[in-house]
Amino acid sequence: MVEFLLDARGQPYVPAVAPPLKKLLTAIFITVAFLSANGVYLASITFLEYSSGRGYQNFFYFWMFLLHLGVGLLLILPFVAFGLLHLRTAIRRPNRRAVHAGLALFSVSLLVIFSGLALMKNMGQPWNGIAYWSHVLSPLAAVALYIFHRLAGPAIAWRWGAAWGASVAAFVGGIVLLHAQDPRQWYQIGPKEGERYFQPSLVRTATGTFMPAPTLTMDEYCLKCHPDASRDCFHSAHHFSSFNNPASRFSVRETRRVALERDGTTQAARWCAGCHDPVPFFSGKFDDPNYDDVNDPTAHAGITCTTCHAITNLNSVQGNGDYTIEEPLHYPFAYSENPFLQWINNRLVKAKPGFHKRTFLKPFHKTAEFCSVCHKVNIPFELNKYKEFLRGQDHYDSFLLSGVSGHGARSFYYPPEAKEKCASCHMPFIDSNDSGFSPPGPFQNRPSQ
Repeated sequence: MVEFLLDARGQPYVPAVAPPLKKLLTAIFITVAFLSANGVYLASITFLEYSSGRGYQNFFYFWMFLLHLGVGLLLILPFVAFGLLHLRTAIRRPNRRAVHAGLALFSVSLLVIFSGLALMKNMGQPWNGIAYWSHVLSPLAAVALYIFHRLAGPAIAWRWGAAWGASVAAFVGGIVLLHAQDPRQWYQIGPKEGERYFQPSLVRTATGTFMPAPTLTMDEYCLKCHPDASRDCFHSAHHFSSFNNPASRFSVRETRRVALERDGTTQAARWCAGCHDPVPFFSGKFDDPNYDDVNDPTAHAGITCTTCHAITNLNSVQGNGDYTIEEPLHYPFAYSENPFLQWINNRLVKAKPGFHKRTFLKPFHKTAEFCSVCHKVNIPFELNKYKEFLRGQDHYDSFLLSGVSGHGARSFYYPPEAKEKCASCHMPFIDSNDSGFSPPGPFQNRPSQ
């Protein structure tokens, strides 16, 4: 006995999807289920950030974002092929309601594709609000039209729809749980165990151990989006703070030599390295008595972009480098030498800059307290072998006690308007087209180094 499918009116129904197309349709359904779950996750993070004002993006989020792009691109060709083949066999069928709903469904699905391509082509552009909302809302319209399209045909097997929805919900729950497994503790003070690596300097790493030198020497990476700031930094005193400065090299060499003869170790010279020689210091090379301070690449790094921007906490304002630094978490492919993968990384940073800013620009970076960690020092007993405390240069307290800061009652000079931070005078705004600055006029403003 031959069984017939029945349409919504109870009439015999001849399937418009041939068996070969059914296999393709099944693969499309599975892929769309993944993209739906993935899209719900991405939209949830966006909503959380918008509603709370906090950043929820992390490394896992960017991999999910890349998967959304990659799988979406792979789906375009088979989906369009299925739609055209299905349209060719179904366009003249007598069930016009199903045909019209199918045409509307295909049109909205093309809107999903084109809005996604527009987002990819113009990542980070201001007008992307139209493309973004088209890409977010059109899938909802597509689901409604698909149900309407199917209701005009044979009876829907709702159990498959329920299984599809349950799979999407389970997937979303799983990836949200994975998203929560972010091991970093933002703005933490480095553990006391780090003292054995960094004392008498007060610096700490977030883990209490060393950091790889390559993660601290990525100035070329920063140069791609911040050429003006990178150029100024390259010619600044900060860049020539280490062994690439003859005066500093002579001073630290003498400190290391005297400490080695007196203590049998160069560790007392760490007091200098916390601010002047961060790359050899944090990478563990500084303690080597045979460290080549001329030919080793770390000797010429100075204070790099990452040195300052990877600081996660100001432990105090007593100076001597009392800060915590953490190996920064970059977007995928930041370290890749493949030009295409580097291009993907660059597009990700520009499309989703919030995580980049959260990682490399903390609120304290814009304060005088940030400068205090290195521009205020005392010479500890480990170095002078005379007293527990000898005051050294102290620019931070001098600033606070001056009339310029607006706090010093004994000053003989008061500017028309007090300066709240060191950068107001030492890093004045100048014209630039670097990324990341709001344009108040024909140019974007950035602080000079």
